[in-house]
Amino acid sequence: MTRWMITGAGGMLGSELAGLLRLNGTPVAALSRRDLDVTDTRAVRAAVARHRPDVIVNCAAWTDFHGAEGREPEVLRINGTAVAGLAAVCADAAVRLIQISTSYVFDGTARCPYAEDAQAVPISVYGRTKLTGEQAAAALAEAGQAAIVRTAWLYGRHGTNFVAMMAELERTRQTVEAVADGWGQPTWTADVARQIVAIADSGAAGVFHATSGGGTSRYGQTRELFRLLGADPARVKPVGRDRFPGPARRPTYSVLGHEGWKRAGLAPIPDWREALAVAFPRLGLA
Repeated sequence: MTRWMITGAGGMLGSELAGLLRLNGTPVAALSRRDLDVTDTRAVRAAVARHRPDVIVNCAAWTDFHGAEGREPEVLRINGTAVAGLAAVCADAAVRLIQISTSYVFDGTARCPYAEDAQAVPISVYGRTKLTGEQAAAALAEAGQAAIVRTAWLYGRHGTNFVAMMAELERTRQTVEAVADGWGQPTWTADVARQIVAIADSGAAGVFHATSGGGTSRYGQTRELFRLLGADPARVKPVGRDRFPGPARRPTYSVLGHEGWKRAGLAPIPDWREALAVAFPRLGLA
């Protein structure tokens, strides 16, 4: 049976993936930041020797989007340099690596979904450092020993996320503002976890976009959530991104294409509305 190791297993996606693997009876070493500092390559090498995984999924990352601005060397150490060390350990130990990345490696100027091989031009410290992490895993991917999985707009049972926040605001406010001039793909962590398992089981390598099908704004997402909650979607008011300013720039359009799944003979994640409807009762919101 395939043995797994997850770094950053205390986060939203890592927790979901660890839970899925345990449910399936799959051996997994789920290592949180307290258990393993991914910036310490010697510690990573020791963890691999101890747990002897066949697959490592690197969910460890600096995820504070706005907080990354002005701290690029520190963020790069986690999102970029650490991945290079992890890739080297995987290469030496013949372990498959699945590196988690983001739609924010793109600049948001496209008018149709970004293909897996589209040029990455990040416009934030977070995006730049995550792209460095992708580049660190690229040689392994070309050799068939790694997959780079980009995802976006995650929500799930673990941690703080947009869906949980909007559900709370629905309970406490008469009206809720949501950004209408940015486009992305709300994506359930359980769907991403299943896609990661499918990649590992198939032996596929390369770049994959693990996001829901279709696309919407935060305004559209919130209206759909209100509908599921039995609330009036008209209570959601559209605003521009300038209503919630921050030091980092978000791409205006970060919708990803899914041709990589078809090339690998795997099914992509369903449309975001379908995924949200399935996730809804499992998030404790119903």
